[in-house]
Amino acid sequence: MIVLDIETSGLNPVDSGICEIGAIDLYNPNNIFFQECRVDDEDLIQDEALAVNGKTAEGIRDKNNQSQKQLLINFFKWCDSVKIKNCICQNPQFDFGFIFQKARKYSLFLPINFRCFDMHSIAQVKYSDINGKFLINEKGNSGMNLTEVLKFVGMVDNRKDHNALEDVKLTAECFYRIIYGKNLFSEFEVFFIPDYLKKDSDSMSKDDKL
Repeated sequence: MIVLDIETSGLNPVDSGICEIGAIDLYNPNNIFFQECRVDDEDLIQDEALAVNGKTAEGIRDKNNQSQKQLLINFFKWCDSVKIKNCICQNPQFDFGFIFQKARKYSLFLPINFRCFDMHSIAQVKYSDINGKFLINEKGNSGMNLTEVLKFVGMVDNRKDHNALEDVKLTAECFYRIIYGKNLFSEFEVFFIPDYLKKDSDSMSKDDKL
């Protein structure tokens, strides 16, 4: 399973570019991919995106950085090392959408499956199972963003600028806590797993244990 997060120059995969890809093999969490690149000359850069990831237009157009196409080639090569090639994303429509669009742009073979696991939906189902309702914001929409998922699994959102490596590790940790009731990365052991997510280790199936 490939836990995936990207940072981009804008919101639309057709006219904006990818500037970071972070990915983790869930069942071999030491197998991590993280690389940056420059966006293409024709890619749109939106101030809203820069406000989220803390980058500058000059930085993501730096000709000293590898191209966006080379980043995709490197990422797809890394994907070959992962046995299960479905992605886990907080927002698959966004992350996978960009990857899919750029693979088409550069005529690259897409080695990952189009069926993705939506971290947002998984967290909402578990939240509803425990609380008898979904988490809805004041606008009447789902409120289960990554900040709320982190809170739900007993963690704190200390992020400032978004970074694909940091976000993908947080997503992987959240998924692991919700599905297996266990901690994945030692750096997050300071955050205790809520009792409602813990599972009796004796009752876990062999396949649940890594």
